[in-house]
Amino acid sequence: MSGPVLARRGFLASAAGLAAALTLAACGGESTTTGTAAPTASGPAAQAWTFIDDRGKKIDQPKAPSRIVAQVGAAAALWDFGVRPIAVFGPHKLQDGTKDPQVGNVDIAKVEGLGNVWDEFNVEKYISLQPDLLVSSMYIKGTLWYVPERSKSTIEQVAPTAGVMLTGRSATQVISKYEELATSLGASMEGVAEAKARMEAATEELAQFKNLKILMMSGGADAMWVVNPPEYPDIVHLMNAGLDVVKPAKVDEGGFFQTLSWENADEYDADVILYDTRTQSLKPEEMLKKPTFAKLPAVKAGQLYPWNAEAPYSYQGYAAFLEGLVANLKKAKELP
Repeated sequence: MSGPVLARRGFLASAAGLAAALTLAACGGESTTTGTAAPTASGPAAQAWTFIDDRGKKIDQPKAPSRIVAQVGAAAALWDFGVRPIAVFGPHKLQDGTKDPQVGNVDIAKVEGLGNVWDEFNVEKYISLQPDLLVSSMYIKGTLWYVPERSKSTIEQVAPTAGVMLTGRSATQVISKYEELATSLGASMEGVAEAKARMEAATEELAQFKNLKILMMSGGADAMWVVNPPEYPDIVHLMNAGLDVVKPAKVDEGGFFQTLSWENADEYDADVILYDTRTQSLKPEEMLKKPTFAKLPAVKAGQLYPWNAEAPYSYQGYAAFLEGLVANLKKAKELP
C-alpha cells in the first residue's frame, strides 16, 4: 500500500553528490522535454511571484514559475486546473506503457518521466530540464512525497520546492491549496466551475447512504490493511458527508492503518467494502483466494467496490471519484 506503508517507512539516508550535480547543471544545454510550460497570464508572469506552501515555506521568485516538475499526484491536480508540468515523478506508467491511474488526466506523452517507482528520481535529467519549481504532496510534514532522501539536498538546490499537506485534512482543503497554487501560476481554470458543481452535487448524495457500514482497505500478499479514516483527505471528506466508515481499534505505528493477517480479515463487520485500486494492491480476484475474506458478508453479497485511493486533488478528479462511488453505493444494502 504505497501511501501509508511508505509514509511510515524509514527513508534511505545517503547524501547525493552535489559537486557532480552542479557540474552537470553547468554543462547542461537546452532541455529536450516535449512538455509544455504552465500557462501564465501576462499579469502573474510579469510580477514578482510569492507562494507559501504547507511547510510554512515562503517562495519568492521574480516571476511566476513556468517550468514545473511535479510528483504525479501534484501533477494530476495541477493539470486539471490548467497548469502543464514539463516532467513528473512517481507512478505514471504501467508495465504495458499505458497511464497509471494516479497520474490522472496528465498526457504522459507530453511530459518527461524522472522516475516511475519508489526511490527512483533521475537527478541528472531533472537538472538538465532547468526547472523553476518542484511540487509534491506530503504525507508527513516536511517530507516531499517520492523525493528520495539521498538526493533531497541536490534537488532542492536546483529549484525551489513546494509541498502540499495531505494528512489530517479534508479533500476540499487539499483541493483548495492546489487551486491557490494553480491560480498564482496563472492557470486557465477551464472547466473548473462545472467540475466543482458536480463534486458538490455528488457529495450531497452521499448522505443517503449513512446507514451503510463501510470498510476501506488495501490488500497485500500476506496482509490486508484497514485504513484509519482521519489520515486520509478523501475519507475525511466522505465522513464529513455522512458516510459511516470503520475506524480500526488499534492502528499501527504511524497511524495510517491497522495490519491484519488474511486469517483475521473478519475483524470488523461491514455492509460494504471499498478496496484500494492502485497497481501495487491486490485485485479482487486475488483477494477472493483468501478464504476468510471470501466469506465476508459484504463480499458474498457482491458489495465489494473500487476505491480510487489517490484520486487527483482537483474538482474534476473528485467529481469523477464521488459520482462513481454514489453509483456503486446505490446498488448496496444493509446486511443482517
